Amino acid sequence: MPVPLVMAVFLAAASAQTPPLFQTGEPLVFELRTDLRALFRDRSATRIEYPGTLRFSAGSGVDTGSVKVQLRTRGIFRLKLCPFPPIRVDLPARRVAHTSFAGQDKLKLVTHCRSDRSSERNLLKEYALYRAFNAVTDSSFRVRLAHITYVDTTRADTVTRYGFFIESDEALAQRLGTVVLARDNVHDATTDPSYITLVAVFQYLIGNTDWSVWGRHNIAIVHDTTGSRGMLAVPYDFDFSGAVNAPYAVPPEQLPIASVRERWYRGFCQPDTVLSGAIARVRAAKDSIYAAVRAVPGLPEGDAKNLLGYFDGFFREIDDRGTLQRDLARRCRPLSQ
Repeated sequence: MPVPLVMAVFLAAASAQTPPLFQTGEPLVFELRTDLRALFRDRSATRIEYPGTLRFSAGSGVDTGSVKVQLRTRGIFRLKLCPFPPIRVDLPARRVAHTSFAGQDKLKLVTHCRSDRSSERNLLKEYALYRAFNAVTDSSFRVRLAHITYVDTTRADTVTRYGFFIESDEALAQRLGTVVLARDNVHDATTDPSYITLVAVFQYLIGNTDWSVWGRHNIAIVHDTTGSRGMLAVPYDFDFSGAVNAPYAVPPEQLPIASVRERWYRGFCQPDTVLSGAIARVRAAKDSIYAAVRAVPGLPEGDAKNLLGYFDGFFREIDDRGTLQRDLARRCRPLSQ
């Protein structure tokens, strides 16, 4: 099926050179040293930055050595819930110019939430979903897995877990030849219809209902200021998806489902050609999606099998015309909503 012109332009823009950090799937290996107790206690609306040291280790793909960084807690739900909250890492541009962090400034670091190993496994599953969406479209957030040893400098305590960096909104926009749109209350109908339908179908694949374009919830909006390409609403944060099935994840109260494992289509109604085009695109990427999941370092075989089994249900559904009409085409939200 031919790629729509608007999407083709975005794909061409997305093929620009990828920064070193996101050129490979090999996990970074490094040590992050700071006063973890002080950092993690800071969860107020006026959070400050804390000094830290990022020390590269052998096998990290960068020169050994260390750089001074600034660290800040971030997030909304996970900031409230997680004893080990997500972190923003501010990098000194000149000191990382010849490392894998070249060109990076402020990076989101997704952490393991709790000390139990199941939290780390959930993190790896969420990372797998980012990689799965990368397999569907280049107009998606790049991610880089890392094996991190956190050192609390005040107590000499250490913990080693997987985490991953997410491409910044600004870097995503630059890669796509767009700018970040800061305006709130953007309606889905004003964004590129082919892309937003692709997003909705992918979110249905992974069983994620925790997103909103209008509310700018787990969505970054980028805009082509020339007006030729319009807006893209790019998704992130997949921890509430049925594919991850985190213990704290529940569906929105307004939806008639009892578990995040139950899929519910949240896309707006589009012409049949638009919906069928998005479904065809995900179907065509099936092998690449499955390969992306299997390639995640550290993901236990059982978790990978569970993820792919959950995806199998989606692909069976879209291959059944009656089920497809019932669960996607007829459950779409009217554009006037």
